[in-house]
Amino acid sequence: MADTLFESELHSLPLLMRGKVRDVYAVGVDHLLIVATDRLSAFDVILPDPIPGKGRVLTRVSNFWFEYFAGTVADHRAEIPLEQALAADELVQVEGRAVIVKRLDALPVEAVVRGHVIGSGWKDYQATGAISGIELPAGLKQAEKLAEPIFTPATKAEAGDHDETISFDRMANIIGRERAAQIREIAIDLYSRAATYAAKRGIIIADTKFEFGVDHNDELTLIDEMLTPDSSRFWPADEYATGISPPSFDKQYVRDYLETLDWDKTAPGPRLPQTVIDHTAAKYRDACTRLIGPCS
Repeated sequence: MADTLFESELHSLPLLMRGKVRDVYAVGVDHLLIVATDRLSAFDVILPDPIPGKGRVLTRVSNFWFEYFAGTVADHRAEIPLEQALAADELVQVEGRAVIVKRLDALPVEAVVRGHVIGSGWKDYQATGAISGIELPAGLKQAEKLAEPIFTPATKAEAGDHDETISFDRMANIIGRERAAQIREIAIDLYSRAATYAAKRGIIIADTKFEFGVDHNDELTLIDEMLTPDSSRFWPADEYATGISPPSFDKQYVRDYLETLDWDKTAPGPRLPQTVIDHTAAKYRDACTRLIGPCS
């Protein structure tokens, strides 16, 4: 098992792309192999130092949630064992961090659900009193819980570009109003149920994003990752407070460190001190352990 993997090298499958975190290979015509590496991006820049074990945490957490919500909405998992697609020496390289999925047509939007006013949503609220065109009550504090979760979709950015929060109407113009409404309903339901589960384990899910695709029958299907420390903002409930940006189980620790540097947030990214790497890896493991049990 590879403790740290910055970039996969598989010779038995054609490489299709390397994303910010995931390497994607073709498995025949109808399937993909997705490898979650230990790469970390901050401010949409891939940093030169990986976070050991991060990809395995993301894979385990995603797989847990896909199974937890099985039957609620279709997901991209395929019943093909890794052994069927990879050589024996490659299995060791990607153990615990690779899945084979159906090849689907990804929709060009992200389904973002917010349960708290934080991050870019807090900035929008301060400036306009609204997030993604949704008017919110006056006087909310940073990190305050909303009365009900809100749906604030975004465009999907390529590596190096920035996601853009958009209104529901603009999302409807991109993918159709009926499909947009379907995604909104499903995303809010998934977030609400996941937040309830996590709260019992001492974690607040402040916000999250889902990605969807469609198959050849136009069936809506969850793809990519789900409710991980990369796609969500996890806070320890016992350290939560309003009026601040609470400590989190994700890469916010790295972002906070980078903000202290004289760096213009363009590539190449700066090297990380070992203490920052180790602390970040521990945060990912802690989130995973609290949610679903020991994660190495």
